[in-house]
Amino acid sequence: MGVNASEPTSSRSPRTPPSHLCSSPSASESCPTTVAYTSTSSYTKETSWETSISSPSSISSFRDSLSENPLIYDITEIRTATNNFLAKRYSSTSSSNAACWRCYIRGRDTVVFQRKIRRKIQKSQLKERLSILCRSNHMSIIKLLGASVSGDYIYLVYEFIEGSNLVECLRNPRNPSFTVLSTWISRMQIATDLAHGLDYVHNSTGLNLSIVHNHIKSSSIIVTESSFNAKICHFGTEQLCGETDDNGTLETGSSSRETEIEEGNVSFRELKSGRNTKFEGMRDYTSPEFRSSGIVTQKSDVYAFGVVILELLSGQEPLKYRYDKNTGDFLRTTLMDTAAAATAEGREGLRRWVDRRLNDSFPVEVAEKLVRLALDCVHVDPDKRPDMGRVAGKISKLYIESNIWSDNVKLPTGISVSLTPR
Repeated sequence: MGVNASEPTSSRSPRTPPSHLCSSPSASESCPTTVAYTSTSSYTKETSWETSISSPSSISSFRDSLSENPLIYDITEIRTATNNFLAKRYSSTSSSNAACWRCYIRGRDTVVFQRKIRRKIQKSQLKERLSILCRSNHMSIIKLLGASVSGDYIYLVYEFIEGSNLVECLRNPRNPSFTVLSTWISRMQIATDLAHGLDYVHNSTGLNLSIVHNHIKSSSIIVTESSFNAKICHFGTEQLCGETDDNGTLETGSSSRETEIEEGNVSFRELKSGRNTKFEGMRDYTSPEFRSSGIVTQKSDVYAFGVVILELLSGQEPLKYRYDKNTGDFLRTTLMDTAAAATAEGREGLRRWVDRRLNDSFPVEVAEKLVRLALDCVHVDPDKRPDMGRVAGKISKLYIESNIWSDNVKLPTGISVSLTPR
């Protein structure tokens, strides 16, 4: 199935060599520094390395000097791991139609996504982009391990995370009245993780690059089983697949159209009773500027984030269409509309709007602040949307307030219960 080799890691313990040492057999030949950490000289090398990075400037220069070794897998490795792409597809990480397999590659439990390349890139350019993206290391982002290119397709290899996507956690069709996210703190934890993860994507100085995610949606957010932490999927997809040009404009043409349909972000016509009914606008998480001009920016991510937060609080789908028998038209209802109407009615309206499966057990003041913040994120004008750094800071404060509220909520005391017959 795969080669028994470990993947380069960014962890640096005080008594181990720096992470630029290559641990894979193929990469060790190109890393002359491996020889420096052998025999009796290892302790001297480690001691001098520890001493040399004692100052912040030394740490910065040392980090910049680390050689990145992104894994460009041979397509034969991907074929072997996926049984020539005949293995059962893995569908728990995303609701998109992109092919996905869970498999073992080089001894690691991974998830492989197949994506169509929208704009051709050279192998050297692919390695350069991978060297930046694989440098990311945030607890709220599923780590990109490497990629492989074959024909018109690129295969993105991510680490496997045990859990389920946010859609399944909020809306299980087999049991609509149940959700694993039954407490306010669990939902605040997800909102906080998502905000800080997206802030890292947008503003991380460690990446030295301004990145647009462009795939923020509830089906692309994994909720871990044990701790209910949120992790963002599909990091780096846009940069490696060439979905947009250097100006952030979506590529035009049939291949781009295929991407939009694949992600569920396209306006469409539905045949009903022999007549065409056009739904205005795009579906779910796409920003108004994308609908009108195909422009994708970081503010588009902020818009999608706001929709996810409203979805998280209400437990409802972002967009619904209801067929009106009297007019023969489809009535469009969005979470933005219902959330704005609920806040306008005051706290009682907000209580009715928030997911009833929380059993009305949540701090209403905190919920109101979070809803208003989400509505700011989905503002029609992208210039009036806050940046993710500001959003992450506000949500962190709301998370602290939620913990204080949770600590103060105690079960009533002084109540006696008798199980004997009366």
